Parts: sequence; C-alpha cells; structure tokens
Amino acid sequence: QVQLVESGGGSVQTGGSLRLSCAASGYTVSRYCMGWFRQAPGKEREGVAAIDNDGSTSYANSVRGRFTISRDDAKNTLYLQMNNLNPEDTAMYYCAATKVDLGARMGLLWAEHFDYWGQGTQVTVSS
Repeated sequence: QVQLVESGGGSVQTGGSLRLSCAASGYTVSRYCMGWFRQAPGKEREGVAAIDNDGSTSYANSVRGRFTISRDDAKNTLYLQMNNLNPEDTAMYYCAATKVDLGARMGLLWAEHFDYWGQGTQVTVSS
C-alpha cells in the first residue's frame, strides 16, 4: 500500500522560505516520477514541480527560480524547497507519484498523470 505523507507547511511572510517534505512508504521515490501540486481555494489544482527517475526536473513558470524539487533516496523522501514566497503561493500543497514512466509528459505537470497522492500540507504566505 502506497502512502505519501507531506509535512513542513506553515505560515510565513512574503519573502520567506519553507521546505516541504513527502515521506513515502510502499513506494520507492526514485522508481518513476514524483511531483508537487498545489490548490488554492476556488482554483484548480496546478502542477508546481516534478522530478523523474533520472533526476531531470520540471517547474511551473510561476515558481521557476524560486522553488527546487529534490529527493533523498536513502530516506525515501521527496522535498520542495520554496524561497522568496509571495501571497500567490498560498495553497494546499500535495505530493504525488506515478506508477509508470512519464518521459517527456512529466513536463506537462498534469495531475491526471499521477496515481498516488498525499493528504496535503497547507502553506500560507502573508504580505
């Protein structure tokens, strides 16, 4: 049984930083593709970043240069380092994983491509 458990969310002021973690069980983080998504109230879920099994990464334009996705294979954990946060980053953040290789499709950051989901961790950025 696959379980993805996010942590690290919280409240910060504009310009602050947070690091989200996603601990996986029943799933090897380096096996296929993993990603971070977010959903703000009244908005659709959007892809934030993804990392493939070969270490290649993809980012949404809105976070490129500010967010960094990474994983620690020894700890079987996925991370999202978020710097220079602004109020538009306020959302519930979800960790997700696939059960197949996505290849070039990883760059689309489509939620429909991901099979396993965590419960989410809230990030709130105040001005």
